[in-house]
Amino acid sequence: MAAEKPHADASHVATEAASGGMPQFEMSTWVGQFFWLIVTFGVMYFILSKFILPKIGQGLTDRGDRIADDLDEASRMQQQATQAQADYERALADAKAKAHNIAETTRKSVDEEISAEADASEDAFARKQADADARIHKIKTAALGKIDDVAADTVGEIIAKIAGVKSTTASVKAAITSVKG
Repeated sequence: MAAEKPHADASHVATEAASGGMPQFEMSTWVGQFFWLIVTFGVMYFILSKFILPKIGQGLTDRGDRIADDLDEASRMQQQATQAQADYERALADAKAKAHNIAETTRKSVDEEISAEADASEDAFARKQADADARIHKIKTAALGKIDDVAADTVGEIIAKIAGVKSTTASVKAAITSVKG
């Protein structure tokens, strides 16, 4: 029997080769093929529709929801960033204005202090100048008061040297007074 089996297989192969070699095209097997096609696709459809496609659909829905949430979060963060930038620019402008006001106030204060110190210095200088002028006037008056004595002494010395005559200060003063008057 073992010897017949390879021979039977060889005759079957020969029969198939004579018929064209493709069992799919034999009309006698089409009904079975069609049945298994329907059963296979039915089972695959059932498995896909009940198990795989819902998971894929849920994954797509979750992903779409996550993307929408991320876009909403990004939009919210963009608005926060825009608001933070506007707040920063407003705070910077306020700080600049405040610094300008402080600088202006300080400049005015320093100018007033300098002006006050200059006025005080000028007043002190004017008082010292007036005191000095008064002392100079007093010294000048005193010097002019003694000029007659100095002139009399000088004239007396000159007469003594030139003429060799000794004269008194009172006689020289009397002579100068008579010449002035």
